[in-house]
Amino acid sequence: MRVLGALLALGCLGGQGPEPPPGGGFDPNAEVTALFIGNSLTYTNDLPALTGQIAEAAGRSFDYAVRAAPNLSLEDHWYEGAAGLIAQLGADVVILQQGPSSLPESQQHLRTWAMQFDESIRKAGGTPALLMVWPESSRQEAFDAVSDSYRAAAEAVNGRLIPAGDAWRAVWRRDPEVALYGPDGFHPSALGSLVAALAVYAVLFDADVTTLPASVAPGVSGERLEILLAAVAEVVAPASAAASSR
Repeated sequence: MRVLGALLALGCLGGQGPEPPPGGGFDPNAEVTALFIGNSLTYTNDLPALTGQIAEAAGRSFDYAVRAAPNLSLEDHWYEGAAGLIAQLGADVVILQQGPSSLPESQQHLRTWAMQFDESIRKAGGTPALLMVWPESSRQEAFDAVSDSYRAAAEAVNGRLIPAGDAWRAVWRRDPEVALYGPDGFHPSALGSLVAALAVYAVLFDADVTTLPASVAPGVSGERLEILLAAVAEVVAPASAAASSR
């Protein structure tokens, strides 16, 4: 695991990723480089580093950079120069995250700015991915709208959807007592970020997370980890498995 850049909130070292495969996509069986663009929902508990730890435990090569700061939307990132960073790094995948974006005007905003970013990402040889988050604990009825919003944005750019919020709900269907929210009822707990990181890993590497070793989550009991892995596998089916079922 290598960290590619020092970006807004998180300190890192410089570096450059490999050339992407033809067609502007990325090969999950090779090294994957990612640029995370988001806000405190990304940097709380260091979601990118958690993803890297999971990849490392699985024996996969994952390099990443992060551009994240409190309360920033994709529009904010755009006007603060994110397009230049995308061109500079040439990451295989650029992971876009903003708030829940559940209200109609927020859904339109997310789609519009995902489309704005798409041209720069594709030009740099990358693929966009939308990191679906979650609503506040006091607005859990908005989960469907959050999911629909991020799914529509991913479809608008023919990108990948990372359904972290859907994975949270899949965890609760198995055990409603798992604490995925942090103390403020919005930012994730350590387990909440772990679930999100597992979803990121599953999508980026087209991987069945149920085969991951226990070392991906030191300190998490075997029974609890089994619940988290099964939940993520429920909402992120590897493309190879989906193809074989057709």
